[in-house]
Amino acid sequence: MNSLRVPLRPVALASALALQSLMAVAQTAPAEPTAGGTLATVTVEASADASAEGLAKPFAGGQVATGGRVGILGTTNLMDTPFSITSYTNELIQDQQAQSVADVLLNAPSIRQARGFGNFQELYVVRGFPLYSDDIAYNGLYGMLPRQYIATEFFERVEVLLGANAFLNGAAPGGSGLGGAINLVPKRAPNEPLSRVGLGVQSGGEGSGSFDLARRFGPDQSTGIRLNGVYRNGGTGIDDEKRELGAVGVGLDWRSRNVRISADVGYQDHEITEGRPSVTPGFGLPIPTPPDAKNNFAQPWTYSKERDTFGTVRGEVDFNDNLTGWIAGGMRDGKESNSLANPTLTNVFGGTTASRFDNTREDKVSTGEIGLRGKFNTGPVGHTVVASATAYENQERNAYAMSGSTILSNLYAPVASLPPLANVFTGGVLGNPQVTQKTKTSSLAIADTMSFAQDTVLVTLGARRQTIEQTAYNYDSGLETNGYDESKTTPVAGVVFKATKEISLYANYIEGLTKGDTAPAFTASGQPVLNAGQVFAPYVSKQKEIGAKFQNASIGATVALFETTKPLAFVENGVYGNNGEQKNRGLELSVFGEPVRGLRVLGGLTLLDAKQEQTEFGLTDGLNAIGVPRQQFNIGAEWDIPGVQGLAINARFIYTAKQYANAANTQVVPDWNRFDLGARYLMDIGNGRLLTLRARVDNLFNKSYWASAGGYPGSNYLVMGAPRTFVLNASVDF
Repeated sequence: MNSLRVPLRPVALASALALQSLMAVAQTAPAEPTAGGTLATVTVEASADASAEGLAKPFAGGQVATGGRVGILGTTNLMDTPFSITSYTNELIQDQQAQSVADVLLNAPSIRQARGFGNFQELYVVRGFPLYSDDIAYNGLYGMLPRQYIATEFFERVEVLLGANAFLNGAAPGGSGLGGAINLVPKRAPNEPLSRVGLGVQSGGEGSGSFDLARRFGPDQSTGIRLNGVYRNGGTGIDDEKRELGAVGVGLDWRSRNVRISADVGYQDHEITEGRPSVTPGFGLPIPTPPDAKNNFAQPWTYSKERDTFGTVRGEVDFNDNLTGWIAGGMRDGKESNSLANPTLTNVFGGTTASRFDNTREDKVSTGEIGLRGKFNTGPVGHTVVASATAYENQERNAYAMSGSTILSNLYAPVASLPPLANVFTGGVLGNPQVTQKTKTSSLAIADTMSFAQDTVLVTLGARRQTIEQTAYNYDSGLETNGYDESKTTPVAGVVFKATKEISLYANYIEGLTKGDTAPAFTASGQPVLNAGQVFAPYVSKQKEIGAKFQNASIGATVALFETTKPLAFVENGVYGNNGEQKNRGLELSVFGEPVRGLRVLGGLTLLDAKQEQTEFGLTDGLNAIGVPRQQFNIGAEWDIPGVQGLAINARFIYTAKQYANAANTQVVPDWNRFDLGARYLMDIGNGRLLTLRARVDNLFNKSYWASAGGYPGSNYLVMGAPRTFVLNASVDF
C-alpha cells in the first residue's frame, strides 16, 4: 500500500534536535539590553503557551475571549477565521465553580453532555456528533489528558471549535470529533505574583481544598512557574454516591526576545463509588419516567477508578521577523479499573436486570508535532503559510470479566445484591492485562492564508495527508486478530469577508476523519453478524458552512448555517457495513459580552435536523438520529448589584428538546429544562488580602429528567440529570 507516513520516532527525534537548537538560540540570543545595560522586561500574557501570540484577549465581560486556537492555524481572532470558535475563560470557570470540562460546557448551546458506553466517561455531543473526552486536546496535543474526567484546575481556557476539523487538528485518535473539537489551555504564571487558597463544600457532604501559586523569576521576569492542586472527597447530591479526586499540576515557561519554551506536568487520581449508572430501555418498551432526582439505583459494590500522569513540552523560535518554527511533544500513562452493573429495563413497572462487568485498562500514549509558519507577500497579496508534521501512538492494555444477567432490581425501588461471580464471559487477566489494541496516526499538513484588499478578504486553502494504523490483539493469547493501515487526504477551503470593522462574513468547506468501525458479533435483536470482527477503513465526513459574526466594544454575536454528512453503519442481509448516511443540518445563534456596564450575557440557540438516510430496507429513512435534540437553548446572565461593591448574582437557563432513543423514533425522551442560580462577593480583608465568597445552586427546582440518550454511536442508554446541588466556596488571595 502506497501511503504517506510520519513515524513517531523520527518526529520525536526531530523534536529533540529542534529543542536543542532552541536552547542553543536561547543561549546565544539573549534579550536586548536597555540603554542602562539591564535586560528589558519581557511582558508575559497570563497563561500564554509557548507562542508569540499568547492568549487571545478577554472580550467585554471577561467570560469569553476575542479568539482562540484554530488548530494548525494557531491563535486567531474570532473575526479573522472562517470557523466558529468560542474560548471560555478562567474567570468564567471560577465564578461558576465549574469542576470539570462538562461543567464549563453547560454554557455552550451547540453542546450537550452524555456519558461513555458503559462507564462514567464524560462525553460531549457537538452538533449532534459525539466527542469523547479522550479526544480532547491539551495545548494542541491529543491523548495527554485523563480519559474519563478532567479537573478544571489544570487549565486556563476551554477552547471550542465547532464543526469538522481533520485538517486543522488531525484525526482524533479515539474515533470521534466529527462535530467539533475542544482544546484545553494550561495555566501559566501571570506578571503579578499569585497566592490563592480555597475551601469548599457541596450537597452530599463533599468537601474540597485547593491552592494556586505562581511566580516569575529572573532580572527580566522571563521564567515562570505555576503550581495548582485540588482535593475533593465525600458524597454528592445523589444518594450514597461518593467521589474522591486528587490532582496537581505544574506549569513552567521561559522566554527571551525570540525563543519561548513551556512545559506542563500533571497527575490526577479520580474514584467514584456507587455511581448512579446509565439505563438501557428495553426493546419495544417506552422510555420510563425518571425516578426522583436524588434516587440512586446503583449496586453498592460498584466503583470506577482512574489514575493518570502526563507531561508535555512545547518550544517556539523566531528565526527572523517572518519565519517561526515550533515543536511539541508529550506522554501519558493512564490506569483504570472498575466494577459496574448497568441496568436494562425489562417492564413498564421499572423492573431491571443487570450483569456485573469488571474491567482494567492501561494506556501508554506518546505524541509529537513539528512545524513552521512563514509570512511573505506576492505583490498586493499577503501570505501566511504553515506546515506541520504530527505523530501519535497509543498502546492499550485491556481485560474484562462478566457475569450473567442475574442482578434483578427496580428503577423506583432499588434492590441491593451481592456481587455475582464475573466468570461467564472473560477476556485476559484483570490483574495483568495484555496489549489488545495499538493505534498509530501520522500526518503532514500545509496551508496558505491569503489576504486581499488591505486584509478585508482572507482566503485559506490547505490539505492534510493522514495515516491511521490500527491493530487488534486477542485478549487471551495476545495474537494479532485484525487491523488496517489506511491513508486519507482531507482538504480545507475557507473565506472571510470583513464587510465592516464590526461585521465579518465567512464560509468554509472542511472534512472530518475518524478511524473505522468494527463489526459486532450480534445485532441489537440478537441475530449473528456474518462478518463479525471485521475492521473497516477510516471514513470521511463532509461539512459545508456559512455564517456571519458581529463584534463591537461591548457585545458580540454569531450566526452559522451548516450541513455535515457521515457514513452510517448497520447490518444489511446479515453483513455489517457503512451502508447508510447521517446528515446533520443546523442553525446556530450565539451572543456574548457586556451590553451595559455591570451586566454580562452569554448564550445562544441551536436548531438541529439530524436525519438517517439510505438505512436498512429504508425502514428508518428520514427519521431522526439517536440522541440528537432538534432545539438546544442556553442563556446566562451576571449582574453587579448596584450600591453593593463586590456583589454579583448570576443565573443560567438550559433547555433541551425531546430526543429519540432508537432509530425507529418510537422511544421518545421528553424535553427538559433546568435553572441555575449563583452569587459571589469580593471584599478586602486587609494586608493586601482579597476574600472571594461564591455560592451556587444548580437545578434550582430539583427537576428529574433524562439528560441524554446514547452518545456512543448506535447505542441508546439513558443518563439522568443531577439533582439540586448547592455549592459553597471561599478563596483568599494574599
